Amino acid sequence: MTAIFAQDLTKRYGDLLAVDRLNLSIDNEIYGLLGPNGSGKTTTVSMLATLLAPTAGTAAVCGHDVMQEKQAVRDAISYVPQHMAVDIRLTGRENVDMFASLYGIRDRAERKQRVDDALAMMNLTERADDQVRTYSGGMYRRCELAQALVHDPQVMILDEPTVGLDVSSRRSVWEHIVRLKRAGMTILVTTHQMDEAERYCTRVGIFKKGVLTDEGAPQALTAQYRTVVVIRTEDGAPSRVPDGAQFVQCENGEAIFTADDGAAVLPQILAAYATEGKRVFSSLVRQPTLEDVYLMTIGPVSTDDGAFDRNNFRHVMNRSR
Repeated sequence: MTAIFAQDLTKRYGDLLAVDRLNLSIDNEIYGLLGPNGSGKTTTVSMLATLLAPTAGTAAVCGHDVMQEKQAVRDAISYVPQHMAVDIRLTGRENVDMFASLYGIRDRAERKQRVDDALAMMNLTERADDQVRTYSGGMYRRCELAQALVHDPQVMILDEPTVGLDVSSRRSVWEHIVRLKRAGMTILVTTHQMDEAERYCTRVGIFKKGVLTDEGAPQALTAQYRTVVVIRTEDGAPSRVPDGAQFVQCENGEAIFTADDGAAVLPQILAAYATEGKRVFSSLVRQPTLEDVYLMTIGPVSTDDGAFDRNNFRHVMNRSR
């Protein structure tokens, strides 16, 4: 039984096609939904969580149809929105206990054990009886996760789980998410943090205008593209780019090139700068990142600047086949 399954899942708002014939199959993994605001991520999550009725298509969570078996779906999942309700006047334990009651765990002994286990899983036992107002941002988010875990769900849906957190807190939250996956939980997460998605997600799906345009393991997606050469300069690109390299764009004082072998062509690029008397402050050869793949897939979010040629970017970034 697949934890999350969707076939031709579609949602329309009048003439607006928010999600267009989405097909998903997710099981015992961390699956990241990526895409700009308005691309269809939240609509997809809302349909899977039974908060929004699909216009067409089918979807099931843990074998339960999201339209015909809503309560069974809700029993099997936890949905943690970007801003989940935590009462800062209560202690961590009281907040988690309140959610245990809301999930229908009536037996006091069982509820206490569930609460203790959820707090321990999020490393909050020592601070469980402190008011949430005294928690750090990372602890606050872990308390939200403890609330979501108290009824032992099979699937967890997380909306921007690390938004607003510092680097240390972000890493701590993700370490706990990874532990949940290793324990057998299926996790669907929406995020704008490309570095986090690349590091922690088993697979990602990139949304653009309601369509799932690309999907796969981050490493597999980035492997399709060429190496990237970054030159920090105030003088743009040389008028003549060496053979084996292609100029992509200049942005924020950086000239971006791609090449099949960036390390081999870098000396020639630097020589071209020197020949034309253009200054180079630093240079870098790197492998393409998930952010490169994401930007190439969705194109620029803002259309204010016409300098970015998306078709050219797609052409030069694609590996020759």
